[in-house]
Amino acid sequence: MAMDYRTLFSPKFIAPSFISPATKLISLDPYLPCNQIRYSNKKRGFPLPAVASVLYPPINVDYLETEFGGHGVSFASISDSCVVRMGLANGSVASLMLPSGLITSYKAPMWHGGLLELLHTSVSEGENGGAVIQGGVSLVFNFINGDGGLSWSPSSWALHDVRGSPQEFIQVELISNSLEDKVEVKHIVTLQGDVLSSEIVITNSKPTPLSLMGSVMSHLAISTPEATYAMGLERSNFFTRPPILSSFSIIPPDFSQRKDSGSNKSWGPMAFKEFLSSWGSRNQKIEGIESENDEELEGEEDDNYKQLTEKMSRIYTSTPRSFTIIDRGRRNSVVVGRDGFNELYMFSPGSNHKWYSKYAYICIGQSALLEPIILGPEGEWRGRQDLHNPNL
Repeated sequence: MAMDYRTLFSPKFIAPSFISPATKLISLDPYLPCNQIRYSNKKRGFPLPAVASVLYPPINVDYLETEFGGHGVSFASISDSCVVRMGLANGSVASLMLPSGLITSYKAPMWHGGLLELLHTSVSEGENGGAVIQGGVSLVFNFINGDGGLSWSPSSWALHDVRGSPQEFIQVELISNSLEDKVEVKHIVTLQGDVLSSEIVITNSKPTPLSLMGSVMSHLAISTPEATYAMGLERSNFFTRPPILSSFSIIPPDFSQRKDSGSNKSWGPMAFKEFLSSWGSRNQKIEGIESENDEELEGEEDDNYKQLTEKMSRIYTSTPRSFTIIDRGRRNSVVVGRDGFNELYMFSPGSNHKWYSKYAYICIGQSALLEPIILGPEGEWRGRQDLHNPNL
């Protein structure tokens, strides 16, 4: 049975009245002072939404509103999560969720005077009957110890600071850290009049180096890949790789059933942990992806106005600092910029799906997947992605 959870992203969401009241103790949030314990009088009387399949402690929205309200930022509770809404005077609006850190919406002013949603987010029914939220913009990173073992992956984020004003810009700073591994990650989300940016600041407090692999994954809303073009990637090298499967990835079921010409093997999504060993080698033959010509696994982009009709999962290297996604169906474009990352992940589900459907998107990732980023002892690294709206 299909479920409609579009109102979940509205800060005006009100839980149905048939929820019976009860009192329970809410777990302390990472950013809640240790001497404050808040109570909730809401008890779940129906399946409530979760972000992907990750479980988090509940959020104290009243505290967040008191401590961080204003600056053009508002907070709303949805189940055990919190929606943080940023709104500028020119109409630009962005929303993210705590504690998952998932950016679910970026509505930007258009040339025709209205607002257009630039991010693609899917809300579906989970195994327990609740809502599963995927897509948007998410951070998918793994930290690797010197011995090559998986150290830590940031998945739970706390609100650290809010700055700015609706007339200029709004900046929301999230933080996630591992005390055991002595790693701190800050995700600074900035909404300006024509740009939504994600800046990542990683601090390694260890006396030994630390490796980072992962991507800033952005699902851009489009009409259909057939009407969508990537402009500016000509002469960039690329490597064909299986799609990344994270908690927030949207991968069509038929992608795992696609068979290349002359092949008995199919494309299958690769779990994030698995690529740590198999994505590192550029010349490695990838299980599940074959072609008539092995050179197709590695090549050079020869089209400066590339139509994204076909299914594709690639990592581009030596790309420009920015390029443009043009959607002729919706008559808009997005300029995607980067800083600090040397690789670009691009995934297209192909055009064998309905227009404006769950699979009407292009996934762009500013990445470190082929080559890890090395943080020296007591070192700091910064990376950035900009989604620029040139349609004003």
